[in-house]
Amino acid sequence: MTDISLRQITKDSLIKFLRMKVRPDQDAFVAPNGSSIAQAAYNDDAWYRGIYAGEEPVGFVMLSIMEDKAEYYIWRFMIAADQQRKGYGKKAMAKIIEYVRILPKAKELFLSHLETNTEAGAFYLSLGFTYTGEKDEDGELMMVLKL
Repeated sequence: MTDISLRQITKDSLIKFLRMKVRPDQDAFVAPNGSSIAQAAYNDDAWYRGIYAGEEPVGFVMLSIMEDKAEYYIWRFMIAADQQRKGYGKKAMAKIIEYVRILPKAKELFLSHLETNTEAGAFYLSLGFTYTGEKDEDGELMMVLKL
């Protein structure tokens, strides 16, 4: 089985991540990677990585890491359209969770999704996330994983 890793995006790999897209029916659910990388450049709390299967870029993740408040949030997560349904998403999330667990005072990991994105909701539930009963400032459903 292919190893999944989270790697820094470099000037040599950037174009691959900028061109990466989700399925057309998922476009409304996740921002383009270029927008996420631009936001990260102006947000001190942003941490982002390319998701690799072996040596192949297959996805993107961006976290909001606020160590001073011990608040950790999956801000963006995507697997490229042609790489979905191969188990990469689940393995990548395991790596993300493993990373957050070692951060200072990490007790919870949050994320959110649009109510209409039932596929994402089911995926996150399968990983142990639960709904908090709250919505974020954009009206997305909040979920939490107790670490």
